[in-house]
Amino acid sequence: MSEKQGTVSIKRILVIDDNEDTRELAQLSLELHNDWQVLMAPSGSEGLAKALSNQPDAILLDVMMPNMDGSATLHELRSHPTTRDIPVILLTAKVQSTEHHLLAHLGAAAVIVKPFDPLNLAKQVANALGWDKKGN
Repeated sequence: MSEKQGTVSIKRILVIDDNEDTRELAQLSLELHNDWQVLMAPSGSEGLAKALSNQPDAILLDVMMPNMDGSATLHELRSHPTTRDIPVILLTAKVQSTEHHLLAHLGAAAVIVKPFDPLNLAKQVANALGWDKKGN
């Protein structure tokens, strides 16, 4: 999964979101704040293919996407032995606590509300996954 660079482990995070601006903002935030490697996919099906081939350390997954939405993508990720244990953080514009409760029951590590704060996204991801600030 993670590549070693000296003694520092570089995390790879896959961002699956149909909105190009959201993907780019997430990439900038995660790469600048923690030197993580960010992979991107514009759809659930492309995200699933990238997850299978790249084995990221975590996935940020948009809930509302056309064709294959976040819950269908998460279900597919969980059905493959190679992606089953990759932690997934759901990104959603829905802010009601009942929605968050339902999303958490899908097996996600966390739920982050969109629009997210780019200055705090890396910290939110690290906290949700139990990674220290360097990404280890």
